[in-house]
Amino acid sequence: MKKILIVDDEKDIRFILEEILNEHKYHVITLGTIKEAEEFINKNSFDLALLDVLLDEKSRDGLYLLNLIKNKNKDLPVIMMSGHANIQIAVNSVKDGAFEFLEKPFNQERLLNFIKRGIEYSELLNTKKDLHDNFFKSFDFIGESKEIVKIKESINKISTSDGRIFIEGPSGSGKELLAREIHRNSNRNKSNFVILDSSRINISNFDENIFGIFKNGELIKGHLEKANNGTLFIDNVHDLPLDVQNKILRVITDQRFKRLNDTTDITVNFRLISSSSINLAKEVSSGNFREDLFHRLNVINLNLPALVDRLSDIPLLIEYFFSIFVGNSDYKKNIKNLDLFYSYNWPGNVRELRNLVERIAILGQDNVEKIENIIYNTLNPKINIEKKNSSSTDLTLREARDNFEKEYLMKQLKKNDGNVSNTAKSVGMDRAALQRKLSSLNIRRK
Repeated sequence: MKKILIVDDEKDIRFILEEILNEHKYHVITLGTIKEAEEFINKNSFDLALLDVLLDEKSRDGLYLLNLIKNKNKDLPVIMMSGHANIQIAVNSVKDGAFEFLEKPFNQERLLNFIKRGIEYSELLNTKKDLHDNFFKSFDFIGESKEIVKIKESINKISTSDGRIFIEGPSGSGKELLAREIHRNSNRNKSNFVILDSSRINISNFDENIFGIFKNGELIKGHLEKANNGTLFIDNVHDLPLDVQNKILRVITDQRFKRLNDTTDITVNFRLISSSSINLAKEVSSGNFREDLFHRLNVINLNLPALVDRLSDIPLLIEYFFSIFVGNSDYKKNIKNLDLFYSYNWPGNVRELRNLVERIAILGQDNVEKIENIIYNTLNPKINIEKKNSSSTDLTLREARDNFEKEYLMKQLKKNDGNVSNTAKSVGMDRAALQRKLSSLNIRRK
């Protein structure tokens, strides 16, 4: 039975909602104040929340609770409600992560539809996460090219040591997979593999996330404590702001830290692996990355090649991805010709190949003609050029603007060697705002 949290300071509204949802076999928790809700959210789990915007406190409202929930579980669906709705409230709610916005008095059918869709969406995300985790757990570094054979030999040599590792390679080449493989082969594999993605750091709560915090009598462990006796993987390390780099350096040097709101020294022992898709030595020269931290991270250096530099591995990779998505590795009855695979330049590297095989598995349905069309429309250079040069007059204003912004920002990123901080200065944007824009336009740094 799905558990739904309702927070509204109007008793009648709470009663009506509880009656409706109980009738549809939901387990309902109703609360009337910010204080009650805050305590419940910090100590309990639930599947969906219905929050009124205006509650019993002037300084804190439903949007405060929305942010509290999202900090704990970003994928949990939250529906905001208001009887004093306006466009701005709705926009702010969705911008802060609300799944939907419901105006009072609400329509029962609309309410139930929102709840049903919210729970289905959450379940879909969880299923996707499980598949993602299983994919990584079952991963064996695939390839027989000399570049990959060299990497495999390195894995066997370095996995049993505790030396810090720095992995270089273009976006999509498998840096996280390589880090996981090293962890899996190490004597730390019974403990956690913890990822700190520097490109997604929220400076406002960084200390809380990395060091942990004592909050309302409850201990919330940070990345460092979770990684104790295991492996900490700092992805996109080039995106760490300088002040954060200093904090990371101090932890590496001292092997201890303090949680927020706590005076106790916590000693940690983890293997540190970091990665970058841009030239980190160049970042040091330009003053964007601390030289002392760079040398601390770069004890053992591994360089992952782009897929275009290991084309001979493509059949093995296709075979492997077919076994994941189709259930068997016999791709040859579906894919008759690999010529386009060999002539394509694979800007998204192994990730792009994986996505193509997944698309074939979903849309192809063992239909050779359909599969050939998918491959041709994706990999044929002429088709891609025609798509790029297609007339923008066929687009809506928003689509045309998004296309322009995407092309412009991609060029600016390339000009700045993928460095977000430098790109933000070049285009006159705040770094955090640029990060959000890159994410909304689905631009990945290479």
